[in-house]
Amino acid sequence: MQVSLHKPEIKLESLKEDIKDFLKTSGWEKKLQNAVYSELNVFPSPCHPAAPPEHMKEPLAYMRKAQGSWEKRILKSLNSMCTELSIPLAQKRPASEQKELLNKWNEMGTDEPDLSLFRPVYAPKDFLEVLMNLRNPNYENGEQPSFRNHLGLIQVPLKVKDIPELKEDFSELGLNTGQLGIDDSAQVPPEFFENEHVRVGQKVLAEQDSAAAQQYVRQGCPTALRADLWALILNISNQPEDILYYEQLKSNVIQYDLLVDSLIYKDVKLTASNDDYYFVFEDYLYQVLLCFSRDTSVLDHFTYSSATPPKSYIRGKLGIEEYAVFYPPNGVIPFHGFSMYVAPLCFLYHEPSKLYQIFREMYVRFFFRLHSISSHPSGIVSLCLLFETLLQTHLPQLFYHLREIGAQPLRISFKWMVRAFSGYLATDQLLLLWDRILGYNSLEVLAVLAAAVFAFRAVNLMEVTSLAAAEAVLADLSTLKVMPLLQIFLFATVT
Repeated sequence: MQVSLHKPEIKLESLKEDIKDFLKTSGWEKKLQNAVYSELNVFPSPCHPAAPPEHMKEPLAYMRKAQGSWEKRILKSLNSMCTELSIPLAQKRPASEQKELLNKWNEMGTDEPDLSLFRPVYAPKDFLEVLMNLRNPNYENGEQPSFRNHLGLIQVPLKVKDIPELKEDFSELGLNTGQLGIDDSAQVPPEFFENEHVRVGQKVLAEQDSAAAQQYVRQGCPTALRADLWALILNISNQPEDILYYEQLKSNVIQYDLLVDSLIYKDVKLTASNDDYYFVFEDYLYQVLLCFSRDTSVLDHFTYSSATPPKSYIRGKLGIEEYAVFYPPNGVIPFHGFSMYVAPLCFLYHEPSKLYQIFREMYVRFFFRLHSISSHPSGIVSLCLLFETLLQTHLPQLFYHLREIGAQPLRISFKWMVRAFSGYLATDQLLLLWDRILGYNSLEVLAVLAAAVFAFRAVNLMEVTSLAAAEAVLADLSTLKVMPLLQIFLFATVT
């Protein structure tokens, strides 16, 4: 705008209108709209002006308290590992090591450091145990079973949607709406819908409108357009300054060695490296996750996350705030399976700086909610409750049967939801699912899909007699087709 003021065609007497016209013709108006739309998607709606700041993070006091004590547990685990192994939280790498790391930056997967002594700080099942013990102290939950008792593992009274509400919210998944990911649509030959859908997608990209792109992907993304559409929705453009920022993070990785680096290495080795789809991206995963751990801009999301970034104090200065730093610098301690949030994105983005930005934006919009305790509708507690409520309401016999044999359904589905199904579904199906997460700006579809999987395998599950047998029935989800499952569960279920 400042530059435009020097242009001869902009007159003082019609300054406001001329500037508006300049913004339109130069394309900056669209960029501003996309930036505003991006902010509106990420930040929570304003609280009451008199509400204390912590309500912005999480309005329920018992949730804040539970999240606080969970963070203490994670830190205790990290600190005890530090002490046991006599490894500092952070140290400068010797010059020789810096040079070596720089030389093999693109082939870090060939490096085999000894990680036998490192263990993940926690796994999803540890987190589930914490969520199972969550209670609202103001809520009378007597021992006597009553119609109000929830028979699942999650015992907190949060409002979750029922099928009619979900149908309304996910109306574009309806049986009469064309979907990418449905092979045998009776009304419309698939190639006809697909060709038209691709044409509309190209038009949306040409317009460069984030809101239109978000609406469009609710019916699925054509493979060729997905990378660009997701970048448009997340408002990522990979400008020279973004590439420079990524390079600065990289140089930080090369200069300093953090304890969490070993946790990242260990996690990639335990998960993605053993996955038929993702092992080829091992180098990308190290690059992205090591840079992510040093990115202080990630700290901004703690203004609307129920979590608080952990602090480390310079030795001998414990408790003195001016000697405190956030550790790791991004405030996020990786857990078992964390690298699977990045792995599917490697199929779409081959330029490390762009892959990095897309992952960071996906994390601060969505993924952080899957490992923090909150009452948010897309938070993991609400997703667990939504999953259990859907099963209890629509498949009561199955739910009761599994509960009686000690195979509570949530014990099986929890790991799927925490990882947003990454590593469980075939990649093409996973990307169709993540299209809908972006399109609806919500993670609720994860709980609906988890319930749909149980509905699909209900006949086999009714015959099992133990948790191990139930897990065996649901061990392999790689052949499932996401969209038909979601559609049938939501729109063909009798309510």
